[in-house]
Parts: sequence; C-alpha cells; structure tokens
Amino acid sequence: MNNLGFQDIIKKSVLKLANFSDLSMINILIGLSITLLVSLFIFYIYKITFEGVVYSHSFNTSLVLLSLITSLVIMTISSNIVLSLGMVGALSIVRFRAAIKDPKDIVFMFWAIATGIASGAGIYTVSVGGSLFIGMVLIVMSSKKFQHSTYLLIIKYEDRVKESILPILNKLQYVLKSKTVSNQKIELTLELKRVGENTSFVETLSSIEGVDSAILVKYNGDYAE
Repeated sequence: MNNLGFQDIIKKSVLKLANFSDLSMINILIGLSITLLVSLFIFYIYKITFEGVVYSHSFNTSLVLLSLITSLVIMTISSNIVLSLGMVGALSIVRFRAAIKDPKDIVFMFWAIATGIASGAGIYTVSVGGSLFIGMVLIVMSSKKFQHSTYLLIIKYEDRVKESILPILNKLQYVLKSKTVSNQKIELTLELKRVGENTSFVETLSSIEGVDSAILVKYNGDYAE
C-alpha cells in the first residue's frame, strides 16, 4: 500500500502539468454545452418564479455566464492540485460588492455555481438531475397554492371618520405596523395577510368622505418595520 505524503502529491501534480493537453476540444464543448442547457433552465426558472418588485434581466443573464465560467474553471483545475491552489489564491483577492436584496437571488447564484462545478467535473447526471429536481421544487413552492402574499395598506383619514373605517378593517386580517397622528388626521400602516385577488375594500375605503387616501402595496421585505 502506497502512503503518499502531501509533498509527494504536490510533486506528482507538477509532473502531470502536461496532462492538460489530453482534454480534447470535443470534451470541452460537450461540457460547456450541457452547462449552457442547464443554465438556460435556471434562467427560465428564475424568470417564472420571480416575485420581487423589478425583474432584472441582467442578473438572470449573469447566472448563465456564471455557470459557464465556473465550468471552465473546474475543467482547468480538476486534474492538477498545483493549479487548484493557485486558483484559490487568485480568487481570494476578488471582492464582490453587488447588493443582493432578495435572499432567493443568492440561492440561484449558488445553484448556478453548483451546476458549473458538476458539469465542469464531468458529473452530468448530478448537474442535470439535480437541476431538474430543484426546478420542480421551486415551481411547486412558488405556485399560488403555497403563496401567502403580504400587503401593506396605508390609510390617511380624518379622526372624525374613524367609526366608519373600523368595521371595514375588522373584516381583514391585519397587523398594525405604524400609526401617525397630526392635526386631527391619522395615518395607519397595516400589514395584511393573504388578501387574495379581491381588493375592492380599497375602493370602499377611498369612497368614504374624510379619507384622504388608501394605498395597497405588496410587501416584499424592502420596507422598514
């Protein structure tokens, strides 16, 4: 039984630097093609399951490129420990400062990177099968059956019409987020749980004399509590 030390592994890797020529262009194209197909699947899933305020086509496109670049990196370093250590050192000086507001965007980034790693290493069953499974989970969890939409209802009204407003609000499931009183006028910010498609109560509130405004906004976590 051969017991190789760390120094022996390094020496062996250095001696095998020429083995990169064995990676044929066909294998590279196959790996990149599979990575592209899977990353386009991620692109599609992100687009149909997006629930934020403004959809970013640029970010979604970057997921495809991230998978392809990761695949190329893995193809380069997978067969030699010396280059892998050098790549770790090179990447350690890179700083990413892009602001990620939606936690789910981070999940998609890790998904794209994992796909590139699996495809670059030639483990296509993990790349394809895992992505199909994750995609189905995301579609199911994003369906209306599992969604619990949250809205913010902002009402500004005169204090004298409080008795007309309370019966309407009592029919809704809400949590009081803030209340501002000034010059006999009140502004309420309410968090509504799963309003559904029926938002006629907004028009009803607005039609009451003494109500200055009634605004309904979908809450996605960007507002300060």
